[in-house]
Amino acid sequence: MTEILVLVEHVDGAVKKVTLELLTLARTLGSPSAVWAGPGYSPDAQARLAEYGAEKIYVADAGELADHVVAPKAELLAQLISAAAPAGVLVAATAEGKEVAGRLAIKTDSGVITDAVGLGEGFVAEQSIFGGGVNVKSRVRKGTPIVAVRPNSTAPQPVAGAGAEERVEVALSDVAKAAHVVERVKQEKGARPELTEASIVVSGGRGVGSAENFAVIEKLADSLGAAVGASRAATDAGWYPHQFQVGQTGKTVSPQLYIAAGISGAIQHRAGMQTAKTIIAINKDPEAPIFELADFGVVGDLHQVVPQLTEEVEKRR
Repeated sequence: MTEILVLVEHVDGAVKKVTLELLTLARTLGSPSAVWAGPGYSPDAQARLAEYGAEKIYVADAGELADHVVAPKAELLAQLISAAAPAGVLVAATAEGKEVAGRLAIKTDSGVITDAVGLGEGFVAEQSIFGGGVNVKSRVRKGTPIVAVRPNSTAPQPVAGAGAEERVEVALSDVAKAAHVVERVKQEKGARPELTEASIVVSGGRGVGSAENFAVIEKLADSLGAAVGASRAATDAGWYPHQFQVGQTGKTVSPQLYIAAGISGAIQHRAGMQTAKTIIAINKDPEAPIFELADFGVVGDLHQVVPQLTEEVEKRR
């Protein structure tokens, strides 16, 4: 089978969920080969990657790969493309992943597709573009297809792979070393999942009314094991931190379930969440545009509906 390279996303040696999604997607196209860049590789990581279908694992765990910003990963992938001639490369459509994809495309004189939500035979990618107003299918016509896939676009499915380890040495160019990491500050994380990787997201908008009222949204999210999101109106008002904004100018999410509470559904917000598998809208305005997109809708005051929903969820836990 043709080899597909998958760039591994990992934090402190733990493989992130989006990598398992990419391996699952890669199996539909060929033989997945995981690419590990930077320190932290371990037998647990190897087992995790093999569990989700990695037939081969290229390991480049030199510390200097993490000492510089983005460019080393692009150089590592370019080296592997030259040596292994894979059928394609998959990366996560995160801010860093898309930059790696762009740099790699230049280095290998290849085409690149970003924000794919699906991938079919012949590396034909499905995309949602123009603020979510148009769905298209795209294909790279030059070089090695490089595709950045949105997190939560594919449900990860474990299918055992060989997980054969192959150590890789990469000599970084002076250009790759131009930007140097001088300090790292670890951000404290709560119990909630990361917004862009969560399978369930509960978001609040202008209808929440205040920063204090976001506790209602948080309580529902916690009962579901979900991440919390917010509309631009809510973050601009200072009711919730900007890093949780969902939308065209915020983060793009594609969970299995998206609950929009007090969000009208302007195109800016819809562009960031409309690929969710199931959408539930709660809004007191029956004419709110969000209902055009929702699979299920509740016309009512979120301050009455959401607490009742939370109570029912907690009864069934």
